[in-house]
Amino acid sequence: MEVDGFVAPRYEALRPFKPEKTDEFPVYPNLVETLVATKEHPDKTIRHAMAVCSTYAYGDVSTVATIMARMGLEQNHCLMIHEYVDAMFITSTSFLVQSSDGRAAILCYRGTPVTSLITWLTNLNIEPTHIDVKSPTGSRECYVHGGFYRNVRSTRYEILNALKRAIAGRSVALKDDDQDGKLDNKLEALYITGHSLGGASAALLALLLVTEPAYERDILKRLKAVYTFGAPMLASRELASDCNEHQFLHERVIRYVYDSDVVPQVPPRESGRFAHFGRGYQYKPKGKGDKWVPNDEPKKQLRNLLEIPTSVLSLVTPDITLTRRLHFHSSIRDHLPQYYIQALTPDDVRSEFGD
Repeated sequence: MEVDGFVAPRYEALRPFKPEKTDEFPVYPNLVETLVATKEHPDKTIRHAMAVCSTYAYGDVSTVATIMARMGLEQNHCLMIHEYVDAMFITSTSFLVQSSDGRAAILCYRGTPVTSLITWLTNLNIEPTHIDVKSPTGSRECYVHGGFYRNVRSTRYEILNALKRAIAGRSVALKDDDQDGKLDNKLEALYITGHSLGGASAALLALLLVTEPAYERDILKRLKAVYTFGAPMLASRELASDCNEHQFLHERVIRYVYDSDVVPQVPPRESGRFAHFGRGYQYKPKGKGDKWVPNDEPKKQLRNLLEIPTSVLSLVTPDITLTRRLHFHSSIRDHLPQYYIQALTPDDVRSEFGD
C-alpha cells in the first residue's frame, strides 16, 4: 500500500512572472460553495469538475492537486492511495482532494490507462468470478464482478480512515499527529467520481456505503453524488434492479457515456449477466443544444470478447481518409478521457488550464 499527500500551491505560484494576472484561473471561483450548496444533480459545473479530476487521476498526486487548484480548489489537500497486486488483477489508485477550508472533498478513482486497456478488457473475461454483496433493499443476496470488488476493497479502509480525518476537520494529506493538520471546517460535502475502471470503483464504493449501516451517519449524509464517465457494468441484473429502487443509488449515481464507448458494454455476457444502475446520459455528436441526452441503457452487453478487436480499429480509422466516415457500434476511441472533458466543458467556460 502506498499513501502520499500533497498540498496544492497558491494561485500566485501558478502564475510565475505575472502574479497580478487573475483572468486565467480559477476556472470556477466559487467551486467550493457550488460543491457544498448544490442540491440538484447532475449539475453542469460539477460534472465538468468531476470529468477533469477523473482524467488527471491518470497522473500523480501533485498533478491532480495542481489541476484541481486551477479548477477552483486553491491550496487543496490531496491524498493518493495506491494498491497494486498483479497476480490478483488489483490496480487500485484513488485521490482524495480536500478543499483548503475542509468543507468539500472529491474522492476520485483512477481508471485504466489506454495503453493497458486491451489487457484489462481481456482480464474481465479471464476472471469472471462473482462476489456476493448485500442488496440495498435487503431483500436478497446479489453479486458484483470479482475484479471490481477486490480493487475497491483493497484500499477502502485507508480511504475511510482519510474520510474520518476530513469529517473531524483535519487535513487528509497530513498525518494524524501533525498539529498543523487542523482545518477551519469539518467536511460538509463529498463527491465520488472516476473514468473507466475508476467509474466502476466509484459506483461500487457508493453501493457498499449504502448497504453498511455504520457509514450512514458520518459518510452518507455528506455524500452528495457520484459522477462516472465511461464506466463498465459492475452489478448483476438483479442487483442493478434493486439499486434502482434505492433513492440515492438511482438518483445520485450519474453515468456519462460518450457516443459508442465500448467500455460501458462490458463485461461481456459470457462473464455473467450484468447491468448498469443510476441515471445515464449519452453524448450524441450530431445532436442540437445539450448533446448529453438521458439514456439509462445506451448499449447492451457485448456478446463475447471477440467483439473487442473490432472496437480497437476505431483508434486508427479517423486518421485514414478512406475509413474516416466509418462508425463503430463499439469504439475504444470514444472511451478516451479527453473526449469526455471536451464534451462536458460548457461553451462559455475556459479549459482546465485557464485558456
